[in-house]
Amino acid sequence: MVQVETFIAAVRSEAAKIDEYMRADLARLEPATDKLLLEVLDYGLFNGGKRIRPLLVVFSSRLCGNGDDDVYRLGSAFEYLHAATLFHDDIIDNSETRRGKKSVHTQFGTVAAILAGDFLHALAMSTVGRFAGSKGLEIFCNATTGMVDGEFMQLRNATKHNLSEPEYYDAIMMKTGLLIAAACEIGAIYGGGTSEQVKALRDYGVNLGCAFQIIDDLLDYLGDPNKTGKAVGNDLIEGKVTLPLILALNGAAEKDRERLLTILATREERAVGVQEVSAIIEGVGGFTAARKKAVAAVANAITVLQVFSEPANHYERNVLEGLARYVLTRDK
Repeated sequence: MVQVETFIAAVRSEAAKIDEYMRADLARLEPATDKLLLEVLDYGLFNGGKRIRPLLVVFSSRLCGNGDDDVYRLGSAFEYLHAATLFHDDIIDNSETRRGKKSVHTQFGTVAAILAGDFLHALAMSTVGRFAGSKGLEIFCNATTGMVDGEFMQLRNATKHNLSEPEYYDAIMMKTGLLIAAACEIGAIYGGGTSEQVKALRDYGVNLGCAFQIIDDLLDYLGDPNKTGKAVGNDLIEGKVTLPLILALNGAAEKDRERLLTILATREERAVGVQEVSAIIEGVGGFTAARKKAVAAVANAITVLQVFSEPANHYERNVLEGLARYVLTRDK
């Protein structure tokens, strides 16, 4: 196993390289790109992100045998798309902050945030097509369209307070899981992986994405706003029915269930009812049950990596296992 200190150092080193390649990209674009757009991109891209998605591309490629430096450029595409979705999501969710700073639309205005997000989306597609070819671009575009479909599903689900667990998992697969799975799959294809290896890494990504979103949902209720950069209960106020709430609705006594439904009925009730909802979820074990499901998803992610059993694969495999375990410890 990779020691914790070694794992952290490796991830930080690779994340720094990804930043270098993204900054080089912006420098390359500078002569022909509007100065305000470049300012928005610099502000939004270099705002403390962990670079999880591009790291998955890098280590998936290396796990399959390719260690060239162009993988950093390919990985950057996933950060571009991720950042684009954050620019747009913060507008949709009326979020004034992101990672403890003003969100892009708060700092530069809604129009600038939308246009910069569109620019990053186009840049991401161009980058994937350049380095991963038509197959990689097809996977990337399927993930992108699925993410948008997932947002519409979530929009519809905001008025559906009897949401089932399978419906929730379908929504998070589209919203979060597809892009994470695509990062692993495209990295594996770029790395020259066999069909078995590509499938294993995609399955790893699916499970990792599931765990990532569940932890995100828990942080909405239990996170420290100084670390998450978002107010407690922001998702609830926006009407998002996430896993802890689903589990509470399914497990609460009739009186508590009716109270939850009353609070969910209007934005005004949700805005003042965050603490009460949180207390009901806690009382029926919703937070604990949700975390157990995230732990199970991480265990599944680690299990599918066993296909990489050769000694030469141990370092990259252990790093990916470490990334999966990190998801369970994240606090922002």
